[in-house]
Amino acid sequence: MNGNQDDVKLMHLEGVRIELSSQKPIVLLREEKGIRYLPIWIGVFEATAIALEMAGVKTPRPMTHDLISSIFKKMGIVAHKIVVDGLIDNTFYATILLEHRGRKYQISSRPSDAIAIAVREKTPIFVSETVLEAASIVIQSLE
Repeated sequence: MNGNQDDVKLMHLEGVRIELSSQKPIVLLREEKGIRYLPIWIGVFEATAIALEMAGVKTPRPMTHDLISSIFKKMGIVAHKIVVDGLIDNTFYATILLEHRGRKYQISSRPSDAIAIAVREKTPIFVSETVLEAASIVIQSLE
């Protein structure tokens, strides 16, 4: 992981929005015990995958992240948490912390893919304090 694992904040997935000026999708994370939000610009496919799962919509055939979730279940892989732990040149980085047969693994991921997996696996989402300090915003109202 890029960031210090001990210095992470639990986040709540607010949802997927369209950023007005760019018309590009963002995933919006809110600090669980705080006032900061972290907007992460993501691709349309990942935005759709996250939004559909959050809405409980099932597609006729599994999407990529559904397939990954099915593999986890069949093989006994547990996703313990994801951490958005890096920000380099305006690109966010994430790590998925997995366990399989008693062994722990850290898998590098794009945050959008990690979040799409997290909503399917009911995995908590964390962000490093370093990333929050660099990229978080305070939103007065989401209305």
